[in-house]
Amino acid sequence: MAIEFNLLYESKECGARLGELKTPHGIVETPIFMPVGTKATVKTMTPEELKSIEAQIILSNTYHLYLRPGADIVKEAGGLHRFMNWDKPILTDSGGFQVFSLGNLRTIREEGVNFKSYIDGSDHFISPEKAIEIQNALGADIIMAFDECTPYPATYDYTKKSMERTSRWAKRCKEAHHNTSKQALFAIIQGGMYKDLRMESLKQLVDLDFPGYAIGGLSVGEPAQLMNEVLDYLVPEMPKNKPRYLMGVGSPDYLFEAVERGVDMADCVMPTRMARNGAFMTRNGRIAIKNAVHRRDFTPIDDHCECYTCKNYSKAYIRHLFKENEILGGRLATIHNLFFLINLMKDIRIAIRDERYLEFKDTFYKQYGYIK
Repeated sequence: MAIEFNLLYESKECGARLGELKTPHGIVETPIFMPVGTKATVKTMTPEELKSIEAQIILSNTYHLYLRPGADIVKEAGGLHRFMNWDKPILTDSGGFQVFSLGNLRTIREEGVNFKSYIDGSDHFISPEKAIEIQNALGADIIMAFDECTPYPATYDYTKKSMERTSRWAKRCKEAHHNTSKQALFAIIQGGMYKDLRMESLKQLVDLDFPGYAIGGLSVGEPAQLMNEVLDYLVPEMPKNKPRYLMGVGSPDYLFEAVERGVDMADCVMPTRMARNGAFMTRNGRIAIKNAVHRRDFTPIDDHCECYTCKNYSKAYIRHLFKENEILGGRLATIHNLFFLINLMKDIRIAIRDERYLEFKDTFYKQYGYIK
C-alpha cells in the first residue's frame, strides 16, 4: 500500500486522536491542517518557506492542473513533486468540487461531466476514469475519487441520486487506479445533510475498502451547527484505523470542532485568501490591517508569534504595503496565517496528548472572541 496510518492515541475526554500517516514522501502527524497549492503553488510561498513554517503536506487541484499546464506536461517534468520542487507529501483533489461549482458551464451524466473551461470556454469531459488518469500522471501521494459535491440546500431526492452516483463513480475510480503502491486513493462520503444518506454513503464506500475516507459536501454554506451534527453521527462510524479527512475547512473554530469529533486531516484556501485581502489570524482574533488604526502602530501583528513576519515587521509597515498594493504585503500575511494555523494544530496535538484538549479549546475560544 502507498500509505500506512497508525493510530497513536485517543483522547479520554472527547473524540480527538493522534495519528501518524506514512507516505512515499514522508510522515505526516495528525491531526493536520494542509495548505492549499491549487495550481502547483501555495500562493506567494516558496517550498523552502513552507518547510520553514513546518508544513508537512500540501494540496494541489486536479481540475486546474488538467486545464493548465496539462497533466502531460507535469508528468513529463517528472511528476508534481519535481515540477514544483516540493519533496514532501502532496494530496490532489479530484476536481469534483470545481467542476460542480461551474453551474451552467457543466452537464452531469452517468458517464461523467461535460464542462467548459473557465479559461477559454473550450469543451472538456472528465469521467471517474479520466480523473484517476490525470491524478496518476500528476503523481501525488494521496489522490481523491471523483465525486458529485451536493450543494446546500438540496432536496432529499436530488441528494440521494447524487450520493448513489458518487458511490458508483468511486467504484469506477478504484477499478481504474492501478498505481496503488505509490498513490493512495481516498473515497469521498456524500449525502448532504441527511443522516440516512450519509450513513448509506459511508457503508457503500467502506464496503469498497479504500485506504482513507474524506467527508465532502460540508462547509458549503450550511450553518456551523448543522455541520457539527453531521460530524457527530458520521465520524465515529468511520473506520478507526484509516485517516479521516474533512474537506474545505480552515477557520480555527471549524478545525477545533472537527478534531474534537475525530477528524485527522483538513484543508482550506481561507488562510491564504484572507492574507491576500489583508486579514491576519491571531490568538486575539482577526486583524484587518488596512484599517486606519494601524497607520502608526509599530508593534508586530502578534507579540507572541515567532513567524518571520512578526519578528521583522510592524503593523504600520504591513498596512503601508497593502495600501500601496505591494506584493510583499500579501506574502508577509500568507506566511503569518499559515504559520498560525500550522502551529495551532501543533498545539492541538500537544493538548490531545496531555489530556487537556477541551481546556485548551475553551481558552482559545475566549481569547479569540468566539461565543460558545
